[in-house]
Amino acid sequence: MDRKALSAAFPVTVPVLMGYLAIGIAFGLMLQEIGYNFIWACFMSLTIYAGSGQYLGVTLLGTGAALGTVALMTLLINFRHLVYGLSMLEKFRGMGWRKLYMIFSLTDETYALLASARAPVGVEPKRFYFAIALLDHSYWILGSVIGAVAGALIPLDTTGIDFAMTALFVVIAVDQWKAYKNHLPALLGAGATVLFLIVLGRRFGQQQMLLASLGVIVVALLVLRDRLEETEETSC
Repeated sequence: MDRKALSAAFPVTVPVLMGYLAIGIAFGLMLQEIGYNFIWACFMSLTIYAGSGQYLGVTLLGTGAALGTVALMTLLINFRHLVYGLSMLEKFRGMGWRKLYMIFSLTDETYALLASARAPVGVEPKRFYFAIALLDHSYWILGSVIGAVAGALIPLDTTGIDFAMTALFVVIAVDQWKAYKNHLPALLGAGATVLFLIVLGRRFGQQQMLLASLGVIVVALLVLRDRLEETEETSC
């Protein structure tokens, strides 16, 4: 692993570190409560690596859900990652074997960082992106293991700890707003989300609202891609 890329990526991933430790600890505590120790927490975070998916997994494991139910629910809750991946095709191009890991590790927070972060001068961009993904994954594993170990040793009240994920998104959004002078993508995303929340959220549920809004946002950004890139280059 390129140490220069890791050193450059670490400051960028600090907000994710804070959020993933909190949310990972909560996951580890929940998993420990239903009888699965830190080894299972580490294994799930290493191989599944999906925050909301793993939270769902705790519930499904606790209720003894059928394999078909697990597969369907996991697909629905993580379907948005398909949309994320489509917008990352260009950035992942030419990454060789690392491309497979980048696809696997594309969580909400990693996607947000990859969409906005720029490699410093002297650091190869592809290695920089890989370092971001690798660091974020390690934070999640660490938090999960800490939570499972803590749950086995001492009783803890996890009420409200899941708000850390919301706070993490706010921090990343503010950072992206400051990093770019062109705020059209952010305004477009917020507008589409609010619109579909009002139109579809109450009737069909938040999952359908999320899928619809994400699809519209991605299509709109693809259509406006050239204009947005020209605007950003001009402002720089």
